Amino acid sequence: MTSTRRITIGDTIREHRRSLPGRTALVDGPVRLTWPEFDERTNRLANALRGVGVGPGDRILWLGQNSFRVYELLGAAAKLGAMVCPGYWRWAAPEMAFVVEDFDPRVVVWQDEEIGDTVRKARAELGGGQGALWLRHDTVGEGEDTYESFLAAGSADDSGDDIDPDAALLVIYTAAITGRQCGSMLSHRNLLAMGVCAAWMGDIGHETAFLNSGPMFHIGNYQFWGIPAFVHGGKNVVVRRVVAEELLPLLAEERCTHAYLMPPTIAQLVALNKDAGHDLSAMRASIAAPVWQGTIPTDTSRFTRNGGGEGKGYGQTEVTGFAVTGAFGGTGTGNAGRPGPFVTVRILDGQGEECAVGEAGEICVRGDLVHLGYWNRPAVNEERFRFGWWHTTDLGRREPDGTISFLGTTTRMLKSAAENIFPAEVENCIESHPGVKEAAVIGVPNERWAQDVKAVVVLGQGGDGVSAEEIIEHCRARIASYKKPKTVEFIDALPRTAAFGKDYDALDARFGGGGYPGRDSLGAGR
Repeated sequence: MTSTRRITIGDTIREHRRSLPGRTALVDGPVRLTWPEFDERTNRLANALRGVGVGPGDRILWLGQNSFRVYELLGAAAKLGAMVCPGYWRWAAPEMAFVVEDFDPRVVVWQDEEIGDTVRKARAELGGGQGALWLRHDTVGEGEDTYESFLAAGSADDSGDDIDPDAALLVIYTAAITGRQCGSMLSHRNLLAMGVCAAWMGDIGHETAFLNSGPMFHIGNYQFWGIPAFVHGGKNVVVRRVVAEELLPLLAEERCTHAYLMPPTIAQLVALNKDAGHDLSAMRASIAAPVWQGTIPTDTSRFTRNGGGEGKGYGQTEVTGFAVTGAFGGTGTGNAGRPGPFVTVRILDGQGEECAVGEAGEICVRGDLVHLGYWNRPAVNEERFRFGWWHTTDLGRREPDGTISFLGTTTRMLKSAAENIFPAEVENCIESHPGVKEAAVIGVPNERWAQDVKAVVVLGQGGDGVSAEEIIEHCRARIASYKKPKTVEFIDALPRTAAFGKDYDALDARFGGGGYPGRDSLGAGR
């Protein structure tokens, strides 16, 4: 029996079909789908997936760049009770193979262009792909193993299954805090709550046209502002990758109101438009507003007005984006702001007791934005959900005016542009080199990209002649390229703390480390 008090992402699509029949839901190159067309395609895809055994709790992995099909997969999975993981297309083959093995998907949708060789290497490592059905999406030809042929074979009927809104829908693999990546499971309720909350912050509505130029494997693109636009019946315009010369006319043609763009790309767009003269009057500078330099209208939403667009906030994938921002309750002393209406935050000590105002402790969160936990990590989940709160592993402080300051990570994190890098993962990779005894990774300030990765390496027996270039190439072949060290220093032994841990502070002092998120600047967590 269908519950009258439960709403899912699938129900949102069904309602938009009826309430907004003439409005555009998705644009991706030549593809334009109205809400009724989008609803029908998700029905066909859901029925096709059901036909190969996909049901509640089953998993679908996307290995490709941005595409409208990611939204289709989410819509279809929402109607089945399944979950979708948009994988990182820049993963190296061993990382990709690890996620395929760990996530154990029933269906993998993959892209051949640019990453086909990596996909094939990953499948070879797995001995064929763990028994999943593999569907190539970037092809116009016919064939049983193509996404479009598979979708077209499904019935357009809507089965109307009663799906639990607390079921996992979107899974995002986060950086490796413990030395291996973990899939954060976000439910329908998580995404709907985030969509409503973020829309209030950013003045998002049915008239919104959001350019999905942020990576779809990252929570940022969904919060700012893909899911808010989706929930409110707006238009999501998807681009495969960020090329300023291609984005500029698209922003004008689609009358985009919002876009997930990093400052270097914004600067390129501003420079290009001085000659091109495109009409960008519909756009609002919700992220890095000063970089637009008067090219587009000022954004007066709560998000930008109270500092969110300039880094005033705190969040992580595991709390469905930002849990604390300057949009709620106005600006204050703390660099992060205040919690929104769907969460409550406490600063707790090691015994689970609330810290006094002004005292540092761990930022802990409870509420509708907190994820379900990590896929296939019961021990980690038990630890992180202790005392009835989600433990973020980040340090914070409650200020006298009630705002929260983010002070840094309890596990060291590096930041390179929009990417989060955890030293443990890079160190594990370097230490897998046969000539390396041990390694430590620090972040070196970079004016444009926040930090560069520097590796400090101790060579072992058989390591004579190992060069910095060899270490870097070793990493390039095994982890995503942005995680590899930019520079390598060789020393005889790593400095140690009193507890015999790697003394990162000593390494920072010796080799110029700094610029860590929250420690040396204001801003968000991961």
